[in-house]
Amino acid sequence: MLKQTLIFIFIFISLLKAEEQPQTITFYAEDSLKITADLYMQHQDKTTPFIILFHQAGWSRGEYIETAPKLNALGFNCMAVDQRSGNAVNTIINKTAKRAKEQGLATNYLDAYPDMVAAIEFASANYSDNKLIIWGSSYSAALVLHIAGQRDDIDGVLAFSPGEYFQKAGKPEDWIQSSAKNIQVPVFITSAKGEKSYWTEIYDAISDENKTAFLPETDGNHGSRALWEKFEDSEAYWEAVKEFLKKLY
Repeated sequence: MLKQTLIFIFIFISLLKAEEQPQTITFYAEDSLKITADLYMQHQDKTTPFIILFHQAGWSRGEYIETAPKLNALGFNCMAVDQRSGNAVNTIINKTAKRAKEQGLATNYLDAYPDMVAAIEFASANYSDNKLIIWGSSYSAALVLHIAGQRDDIDGVLAFSPGEYFQKAGKPEDWIQSSAKNIQVPVFITSAKGEKSYWTEIYDAISDENKTAFLPETDGNHGSRALWEKFEDSEAYWEAVKEFLKKLY
């Protein structure tokens, strides 16, 4: 009897863990590069608000293996995307970047822009009939702000450590700020405490009724990793994120 009970518990725990595992999917950018993403669909209704998660420089969709399930628990479906500008984090290799390098494609920050646009259009067509939210980390935090200023199909933006990172790519020093002026949806910006100067002018350009900012009392961390449990101040970031997300549910 005890043996049967233990077997049942093992199977039950295994099923729970299986439900928590993301589904790895692929789709294509405009230049035909195959993009890899992890889909966290814990809510099967397409009217569930949907968050697209973009990683920081040198990393992969693995940036969100801890964060995405917590967003599921808050009532959101998510998709964590491998952009072609990146490498690996949390043992998750960036498959999009690997393919891009194999095909001889450029993999600088701005080269990831079409991957992000493709992710938005793919998610909108297949997974979201309601609110679509874009979330970026470091260079992709800047790009989600730019995208939100250019498109009318975005319902919210979270930007972790954005900045004017694209002058080496030939963009004006106020490229993100100029787009931010056009944003008409709720925006959340945060960063490590010492990074505030990187995004102050961008934040100031956004209309007052649409913006929220958070800085920790501690030094904090760069990008979305600020939410990782291993950092003692992560809960302060989470409380600010949760409060903002209430506006988007």
